[in-house]
Amino acid sequence: MTNRKKIGLSLGLGLLLASVPMQGMAALQQGAKAPDFTLNAAQGGKPFSLSLQQVLGKGPVVLYFFPAAFTPGCTIEAHLFAEATSDFNKLGARVIGVTAGNIDRVAEFSKSECRDKFAVAADPGAKVAVKYDTVMQGAGNRMLSDRTSFVIAPDGTILLSYTDRKPQAHIEKTMAAVRAWKAAHR
Repeated sequence: MTNRKKIGLSLGLGLLLASVPMQGMAALQQGAKAPDFTLNAAQGGKPFSLSLQQVLGKGPVVLYFFPAAFTPGCTIEAHLFAEATSDFNKLGARVIGVTAGNIDRVAEFSKSECRDKFAVAADPGAKVAVKYDTVMQGAGNRMLSDRTSFVIAPDGTILLSYTDRKPQAHIEKTMAAVRAWKAAHR
Protein backbone atom coordinates (compact mmCIF):
# COMPACT_ATOMS: atom_id res chain seq x y z
CA MET A 1 0.00 0.00 0.00
CA THR A 2 1.40 3.41 -0.90
CA ASN A 3 1.86 6.17 1.66
CA ARG A 4 -0.85 8.17 -0.09
CA LYS A 5 -3.37 5.33 0.31
CA LYS A 6 -2.34 4.85 3.97
CA ILE A 7 -2.87 8.55 4.67
CA GLY A 8 -6.23 8.50 2.87
CA LEU A 9 -7.31 5.40 4.79
CA SER A 10 -6.20 6.90 8.11
CA LEU A 11 -7.96 10.17 7.34
CA GLY A 12 -11.16 8.35 6.33
CA LEU A 13 -11.11 6.22 9.49
CA GLY A 14 -10.47 9.29 11.62
CA LEU A 15 -13.41 11.14 10.04
CA LEU A 16 -15.65 8.11 10.55
CA LEU A 17 -14.70 7.82 14.23
CA ALA A 18 -15.17 11.56 14.74
CA SER A 19 -18.73 11.30 13.43
CA VAL A 20 -19.73 8.57 15.91
CA PRO A 21 -21.24 10.00 19.11
CA MET A 22 -19.31 9.18 22.27
CA GLN A 23 -22.04 7.65 24.40
CA GLY A 24 -21.50 7.65 28.14
CA MET A 25 -18.05 9.22 27.88
CA ALA A 26 -18.20 12.54 29.74
CA ALA A 27 -14.80 13.44 31.17
CA LEU A 28 -15.99 13.99 34.76
CA GLN A 29 -16.98 10.48 35.76
CA GLN A 30 -19.00 8.85 38.50
CA GLY A 31 -17.38 9.37 41.89
CA ALA A 32 -15.74 12.71 41.00
CA LYS A 33 -16.67 15.88 42.89
CA ALA A 34 -18.86 18.25 40.90
CA PRO A 35 -17.34 21.72 40.58
CA ASP A 36 -19.48 24.37 42.26
CA PHE A 37 -20.67 27.33 40.21
CA THR A 38 -22.95 30.34 40.31
CA LEU A 39 -24.54 31.44 37.02
CA ASN A 40 -27.28 33.76 35.81
CA ALA A 41 -30.33 31.60 35.19
CA ALA A 42 -34.02 31.84 34.46
CA GLN A 43 -37.12 29.82 35.19
CA GLY A 44 -40.40 30.72 33.58
CA GLY A 45 -38.61 33.65 31.94
CA LYS A 46 -37.69 35.18 35.32
CA PRO A 47 -33.94 35.72 35.80
CA PHE A 48 -32.12 34.90 39.05
CA SER A 49 -28.70 33.84 40.31
CA LEU A 50 -28.33 30.07 40.52
CA SER A 51 -25.80 28.41 42.83
CA LEU A 52 -25.23 24.67 42.49
CA GLN A 53 -24.29 24.50 46.18
CA GLN A 54 -27.63 26.01 47.21
CA VAL A 55 -29.65 23.68 44.99
CA LEU A 56 -27.73 20.64 46.30
CA GLY A 57 -28.86 21.68 49.78
CA LYS A 58 -32.36 20.60 48.75
CA GLY A 59 -31.41 17.16 47.35
CA PRO A 60 -29.78 15.62 44.29
CA VAL A 61 -29.43 17.61 41.09
CA VAL A 62 -29.89 16.53 37.50
CA LEU A 63 -27.49 18.90 35.72
CA TYR A 64 -27.65 18.72 31.97
CA PHE A 65 -25.52 20.65 29.50
CA PHE A 66 -26.83 21.32 26.01
CA PRO A 67 -25.28 23.03 22.96
CA ALA A 68 -27.72 25.82 22.05
CA ALA A 69 -31.21 27.02 22.89
CA PHE A 70 -33.87 26.72 20.19
CA THR A 71 -32.00 24.13 18.11
CA PRO A 72 -33.91 20.95 17.23
CA GLY A 73 -32.12 18.49 19.55
CA CYS A 74 -31.97 20.92 22.46
CA THR A 75 -35.66 21.73 22.11
CA ILE A 76 -36.55 18.02 22.14
CA GLU A 77 -34.38 17.49 25.21
CA ALA A 78 -35.94 20.48 27.01
CA HIS A 79 -39.44 19.14 26.30
CA LEU A 80 -38.47 15.68 27.60
CA PHE A 81 -36.95 17.10 30.79
CA ALA A 82 -40.00 19.36 31.25
CA GLU A 83 -42.31 16.35 30.99
CA ALA A 84 -40.21 14.44 33.56
CA THR A 85 -39.60 17.30 36.01
CA SER A 86 -42.49 16.46 38.35
CA ASP A 87 -41.24 12.84 38.55
CA PHE A 88 -37.73 14.08 39.39
CA ASN A 89 -39.19 16.44 42.00
CA LYS A 90 -41.19 13.59 43.63
CA LEU A 91 -37.86 11.82 44.11
CA GLY A 92 -36.38 14.96 45.69
CA ALA A 93 -34.25 15.94 42.69
CA ARG A 94 -34.07 19.25 40.87
CA VAL A 95 -33.34 19.68 37.15
CA ILE A 96 -30.99 22.40 35.89
CA GLY A 97 -30.11 22.99 32.24
CA VAL A 98 -26.91 24.83 31.27
CA THR A 99 -25.88 26.21 27.90
CA ALA A 100 -23.17 28.51 26.61
CA GLY A 101 -25.69 31.22 25.78
CA ASN A 102 -26.76 34.62 27.01
CA ILE A 103 -29.31 35.19 29.76
CA ASP A 104 -31.94 36.81 27.49
CA ARG A 105 -32.03 33.80 25.18
CA VAL A 106 -32.00 31.41 28.14
CA ALA A 107 -34.89 33.27 29.80
CA GLU A 108 -36.98 32.92 26.65
CA PHE A 109 -36.01 29.23 26.30
CA SER A 110 -36.89 28.53 29.96
CA LYS A 111 -40.37 29.84 29.39
CA SER A 112 -41.25 28.42 25.98
CA GLU A 113 -39.30 25.17 25.64
CA CYS A 114 -38.71 24.22 29.29
CA ARG A 115 -42.33 25.14 29.94
CA ASP A 116 -41.54 26.96 33.20
CA LYS A 117 -40.68 23.59 34.81
CA PHE A 118 -36.97 23.97 35.63
CA ALA A 119 -34.13 26.46 35.69
CA VAL A 120 -31.84 27.07 32.74
CA ALA A 121 -28.50 28.79 33.28
CA ALA A 122 -26.42 30.84 30.84
CA ASP A 123 -22.73 29.86 30.71
CA PRO A 124 -21.13 32.49 28.44
CA GLY A 125 -17.88 31.17 26.99
CA ALA A 126 -18.72 27.67 28.31
CA LYS A 127 -16.56 28.29 31.41
CA VAL A 128 -18.58 25.95 33.63
CA ALA A 129 -18.80 23.37 30.85
CA VAL A 130 -14.98 23.43 30.72
CA LYS A 131 -14.86 22.63 34.46
CA TYR A 132 -17.10 19.64 33.78
CA ASP A 133 -15.03 18.64 30.71
CA THR A 134 -18.11 18.73 28.51
CA VAL A 135 -17.32 21.16 25.71
CA MET A 136 -17.21 21.00 21.97
CA GLN A 137 -16.15 23.48 19.34
CA GLY A 138 -18.88 25.23 17.43
CA ALA A 139 -18.82 27.42 14.35
CA GLY A 140 -16.20 30.14 14.37
CA ASN A 141 -14.18 28.33 17.08
CA ARG A 142 -16.90 29.17 19.62
CA MET A 143 -16.95 26.86 22.64
CA LEU A 144 -20.29 25.13 23.23
CA SER A 145 -21.60 22.79 25.88
CA ASP A 146 -21.69 19.20 24.70
CA ARG A 147 -24.90 17.25 25.38
CA THR A 148 -23.97 15.73 28.74
CA SER A 149 -26.09 14.91 31.77
CA PHE A 150 -24.92 14.49 35.33
CA VAL A 151 -26.73 13.35 38.45
CA ILE A 152 -25.09 14.89 41.50
CA ALA A 153 -25.69 13.73 45.08
CA PRO A 154 -26.30 16.38 47.78
CA ASP A 155 -22.68 15.96 48.95
CA GLY A 156 -21.45 16.97 45.47
CA THR A 157 -20.47 13.48 44.29
CA ILE A 158 -21.27 12.69 40.66
CA LEU A 159 -23.55 9.65 40.56
CA LEU A 160 -23.97 9.59 36.77
CA SER A 161 -22.07 11.08 33.86
CA TYR A 162 -23.60 10.52 30.44
CA THR A 163 -22.72 12.07 27.06
CA ASP A 164 -24.69 11.42 23.89
CA ARG A 165 -25.51 13.89 21.12
CA LYS A 166 -28.98 12.36 20.81
CA PRO A 167 -31.27 13.76 23.53
CA GLN A 168 -33.69 10.86 24.03
CA ALA A 169 -31.74 8.61 26.45
CA HIS A 170 -30.73 11.42 28.82
CA ILE A 171 -34.03 11.40 30.74
CA GLU A 172 -34.08 7.61 31.08
CA LYS A 173 -30.46 7.45 32.33
CA THR A 174 -30.78 10.34 34.78
CA MET A 175 -34.12 9.07 36.13
CA ALA A 176 -32.61 5.63 36.79
CA ALA A 177 -29.68 7.22 38.67
CA VAL A 178 -31.99 9.40 40.79
CA ARG A 179 -34.21 6.39 41.58
CA ALA A 180 -31.15 4.36 42.65
CA TRP A 181 -29.99 7.23 44.89
CA LYS A 182 -33.47 7.56 46.41
CA ALA A 183 -33.71 3.80 47.09
CA ALA A 184 -30.36 3.93 48.91
CA HIS A 185 -31.42 6.96 51.02
CA ARG A 186 -34.87 6.06 52.34
